[in-house]
Amino acid sequence: MAIKHILFPFDFSNPGVLAARFVRTAAQRFEARVTLLGVVPPVWEVPPLVGMPLVLEADTEERERALKARLDAALADELAGLTVERVTAAGDPGLKVAEYAEGHAMDLIMMPTHGFGVFRSLLIGSVTAKVLHDAKCPVWTATHAEEQHSRETPRTVLCAVDGTAKTGALAQWAAEYSRHIGAALKLLHVVPPLSDWLSLPSERELQEQARETARARIEDQLKSVGLADLTPRVAVGQIADTVTEEARQEGADVVIIGRGTLQGPMGRLRTHAYGIIQKSPCPVVSV
Repeated sequence: MAIKHILFPFDFSNPGVLAARFVRTAAQRFEARVTLLGVVPPVWEVPPLVGMPLVLEADTEERERALKARLDAALADELAGLTVERVTAAGDPGLKVAEYAEGHAMDLIMMPTHGFGVFRSLLIGSVTAKVLHDAKCPVWTATHAEEQHSRETPRTVLCAVDGTAKTGALAQWAAEYSRHIGAALKLLHVVPPLSDWLSLPSERELQEQARETARARIEDQLKSVGLADLTPRVAVGQIADTVTEEARQEGADVVIIGRGTLQGPMGRLRTHAYGIIQKSPCPVVSV
């Protein structure tokens, strides 16, 4: 694992300002440079006779120049002492962030995420959703950063592994990340409940067998990548709720998860990661 270049999409929002302190700490720990990216979304006009939306290019260019001037003065104190480049782009923000990250070989994207409106508690934000889906590099997110009180320099990292073939690689990444920042690493695997009748001895026995089978599989995967010294905790419950509750109980400063098989119609990103990110008491790194 090497984090030498961090992309920080910045929209001048309060969550963005709050995220800057985490970006600063990460850049210092990894001795990484930072690119501050501002994106001008397109403005559409519908001609009365044609009915086809057109992008107002001239207006976009003018707005991008104005954004660059504003970005050049942004977060001067928060990012002082770091190597920071400030750039702008025009287009769909989610797509532009992912495109810029891939085109410039970014090692980590750090961005807050927030939903708006009546369903704020259920959303992670459309821009972040696009970045999580499209980005090739790890993505650090903090949902509702104003409500999260994690230490800027993490002391405890919780890595949730799913037992798939990528478990070893994810655990390796989490171990290196934790070593670089000087944090303790804890591994968690969640086994979904097999029955609604766990009060029955026979059902509890089946559930315990499933839990021990999962533990043995995870331990074998850890041994195969040289991490036999790590002891995973295997819990039973709903995945998103259990991971976030475990993070709360352990006082985790960062949760690390795998984004799974994005190309699959029911990939783990869509089924669990959004819930973990939205409910987590601390920032989440999706690898």
